[in-house]
Amino acid sequence: MVINPCSMKTRTKKLFVAILLLLILTHPACADLASRINSIINTPANKKSTFSIHIKKAGSRKTTYAHNANTPLTPASNMKLITTAAALKYLGPDFQYKTTVGLCGDTLVIIGSGDPLFGDKVTDTKYLREKDWIFKNIADELKKNNVTGINDIIVDSTVFDDQLVHPNWPKEQLNRHYACEISGLNYNENCIDITTKNTNGKIYVLVEPKTDYVKITNKVKNIKQGKSAAGSYRTPNKPNNITVYGKCKKQVGPFAVAIERPPAFFGSLLAEYLAASGINASGQLIEKAVPNNCNPKTLTQFTTPIQDCLARCNKDSFQLAAESLYKTIAAQNSPKNKNGSWTRGRELISKYLTDLGVDQNEFYIDDGSGLSNKNKLSANAINTVLNSLYKSKYWNQYRNSLAVGGLDGTIAKYFKEKKYKGKILGKTGYISGAKTFSGICVTDRGDYIFAVLANNTNGRTRDAINDIAKAIIDNYSDSEPKPKTR
Repeated sequence: MVINPCSMKTRTKKLFVAILLLLILTHPACADLASRINSIINTPANKKSTFSIHIKKAGSRKTTYAHNANTPLTPASNMKLITTAAALKYLGPDFQYKTTVGLCGDTLVIIGSGDPLFGDKVTDTKYLREKDWIFKNIADELKKNNVTGINDIIVDSTVFDDQLVHPNWPKEQLNRHYACEISGLNYNENCIDITTKNTNGKIYVLVEPKTDYVKITNKVKNIKQGKSAAGSYRTPNKPNNITVYGKCKKQVGPFAVAIERPPAFFGSLLAEYLAASGINASGQLIEKAVPNNCNPKTLTQFTTPIQDCLARCNKDSFQLAAESLYKTIAAQNSPKNKNGSWTRGRELISKYLTDLGVDQNEFYIDDGSGLSNKNKLSANAINTVLNSLYKSKYWNQYRNSLAVGGLDGTIAKYFKEKKYKGKILGKTGYISGAKTFSGICVTDRGDYIFAVLANNTNGRTRDAINDIAKAIIDNYSDSEPKPKTR
């Protein structure tokens, strides 16, 4: 028998095409979804963007849709999904930050734990806490112990290393609230709030919390017409010397400005509050580890559960929460639970991904929040993490940390239609040139996990990404009219 290799190739090709067509025809829902997503990403407005997309039935290994799924792109704040997932893995669901205040003789000691929500206004509002409640608590405890004066104040932030600013963050943005310093002792989001007011032609700059820790130079101009706008910049080589500039007709702000040396910021605010309460600090404010010969008597302790941090991170995209969790992972896996660093965090989170089976060519971990454009993640990497969580005992806790479409977090303003409201949960992301969205769609036919990353983006990309999430809900909806039976 003579076999014609060309005819064999032809028959093989025809068989492959037939099988492919059969698979498509037997899965019309997948075909419809693919067609709709392809039409979204191939519009003229989106053709110049690069997409990495991966959609799976939750808990399943089966891919529903994929487009460049293994291609690593800049994830922006979708990096927070990985950081929070790794935090549950390494820290556990019951982890608590504990900031301790104690006395060594006549020295007041504050030992930071890296808590990103210490003095966080959003969290304090959630729990109906009064302004300055932390300082009041410390003052009350000192008075209960008959302390009328103290000497030095030691602020110990050595749970993290002394690299407070990531080297790959945009230098021109370091005074912005989302690029604040990351410390083992954080307070008030490591920011002050600045407001400019025009009173009878005179410009005033107000700072909250009120403190002598920062020095303000007022260069805001009085205007009678036109739009008001104000900003700020730091004076080089003069920490916490802030110049406020712009134009003010009535009022601008408040707007948040990141301060330098957060532990000293907290220590200064505490000393000022204690003095106003009749407890004077006669010594120095010192940033250092608590000396070995000091065994502080605990006065009070402030705790924050990890769930609050996960929610602030994923729902609200709070950068400080992400970076603090990242460095806490590192600290808790370092000698003496100290000196948590970005380098050690990278090692541990990279291991977390590879242990899940993600190829090391599909990611690069640079920070915890996604502010660095050196981070890289593929849609497959994100989908793998979310699917792993979905099948784990942590899922309900993690799910509750995600923003809910039409209801809360960064997607409260999207998906308000009845068909989508409350059914799309996830995390958005944005930095220059990158827009992302990953999470879970709760459909009539089950849950679907999606990861969508887009680079080289434009003003219409966010709508395109949101339309992909809507397409998942639409495609697996049972609300379409069904044919009548006789």
